[in-house]
Amino acid sequence: MHHDTDLINIVAVGLGLAFILGALANKLRLSPLVGYLVAGICVGPFTPGFVADQALANQLAEIGVMLLMFGVGLHFSLKDLMEVKAIAIPGAIGQILVATLLGWGLAALMGWPVIYGVVFGFSLATASTVVLLRAMEERRLLETTRGKIAIGWLIVEDLACVLALVMMPVLAGVFGPDAANETHTVGSVLASIGWTFVQLGLFVAVMLVVGRRVIPWILERIAGTGSRELFTLAVLAIALGVAFGSAMLFGVSFALGAFFAGMLLNESELSHKAANDSLPLRDAFAVLFFVSVGMLFNPAILIEHPWQVLATAAIIMFGKSAAAFVIVRAFGHPTGTALTISASLAQIGEFAFIIAGLGVTLKILPPTGQALVLAGALISIMLNPLVFGLLDRWLLKHQETAPTTVETELPPGPSLDLHDHAIVIGYGRVGSALAQVLRDRGVPVMIIDDNKEHVAEAHAAGLPGIRGSAASDRVLAEAHPERARIAVLAIPQPLEAGETLAKLRALNPGLTLLARAHSDAEVKHLLAHGADGTVMAERELAYSLAEMVMSTPPYRAMRQQHSIPVV
Repeated sequence: MHHDTDLINIVAVGLGLAFILGALANKLRLSPLVGYLVAGICVGPFTPGFVADQALANQLAEIGVMLLMFGVGLHFSLKDLMEVKAIAIPGAIGQILVATLLGWGLAALMGWPVIYGVVFGFSLATASTVVLLRAMEERRLLETTRGKIAIGWLIVEDLACVLALVMMPVLAGVFGPDAANETHTVGSVLASIGWTFVQLGLFVAVMLVVGRRVIPWILERIAGTGSRELFTLAVLAIALGVAFGSAMLFGVSFALGAFFAGMLLNESELSHKAANDSLPLRDAFAVLFFVSVGMLFNPAILIEHPWQVLATAAIIMFGKSAAAFVIVRAFGHPTGTALTISASLAQIGEFAFIIAGLGVTLKILPPTGQALVLAGALISIMLNPLVFGLLDRWLLKHQETAPTTVETELPPGPSLDLHDHAIVIGYGRVGSALAQVLRDRGVPVMIIDDNKEHVAEAHAAGLPGIRGSAASDRVLAEAHPERARIAVLAIPQPLEAGETLAKLRALNPGLTLLARAHSDAEVKHLLAHGADGTVMAERELAYSLAEMVMSTPPYRAMRQQHSIPVV
């Protein structure tokens, strides 16, 4: 029996149980986050059976937070925010204030100090990016006015959380339990806040002056080596290195440093590749982060403080959502838009855990507050699909009874009303070249891609494009496969391609389906799911190079005797 395997235990058991329960949650049409949190509860100290090492879990969670914030920075879009700034900025700020006041009111009823109430209320104010984006993608709302407002709103909330990460240590020093031993005046408080912003300003200045030039330069040189391994390592070293260096040199949090590293990489042309290459490790540590959060949850709170749990869930699902509804309507947007924004924000997630965890560490939030935040998150995330289901029914009924009052939102780009067209799924290097060739030869082409930039490139080229996963029923329906002649899956993900092939075959049995593969196993998988033909890229490349070799003078005579097979 091996000894000193606490790290292996938590990684193996945590990830394994998170996978099982996450898959089960997904099967039940819930967010996988629910499964990850429940996995943490199962391996935590408050449930029988295996108990993971909490100290190690917290360190792994810190890495997860850094990589999560790095991802937020990579996808931070000032352009998206500016498109809806008139409503997203004041709306998000107003909703955050309402949620914070409601949380403070509940804390006051429980007899907590003011600082506890403020931190508790702020923890309830921000929605989960993962949950919101999934709900928007499933309903094809990301490119609509409603979707853009929701994303802009979320960006403002993220920025507010970043600012909170800076200010919470200052608040702890002034209002925390250890502050009673010191005398604080208005001048000392302002000096403390000022020094914090001086440190932050120095950090931002160094990152903008040095980081903006050095980080993209390093990545470009590493990308030039052609080594994917080195490029992935460089991305992770930058993310974690900047986070660590910012904390050591400037006193800012690991999370803030990682966020700025992601923001600077976002300006590089290699940002998309950096995001893709760091995604697997980022996802793995993010799962461990949610598992570690689940370990802190004591299920006994549901019995010991039932009304506080219900009140917390009510603030999340009704209080701040009602505030969002009133704000959106006050800005003159239709009721459907206001309800969509409200439903999107009727949950909390990763930032709530980060804020609550930091509050407990700084002793400006009691452990009971963190448990209530986690209980509210579990309840709101589990019920969010139900909320959206009710919204879908309301919108459908509203369309039938009063279609003139419904907001009309046409998808961007050329019209999707095509007949006898080719559906090209994936607009990367392969898909874009294929679409161009087909269009040049007179074939009407429609693009499906889940990358915003790729869809924008298709629109710029005059091609109708749909943003989303082709495995989504709503996305496929928008592409009108029943009117198409052929569909080509140019994506390199065989599992998603197989699921899409099966759905396309069911929607249109007469549709010709072609797919891209990279191995014999992938060819077999794709054919089994309905593909009429596959192209293995490496094999086709070998055949093309062989044809070129056999066309050279030394081997031209042999070409007649040994023909190269064509697949």
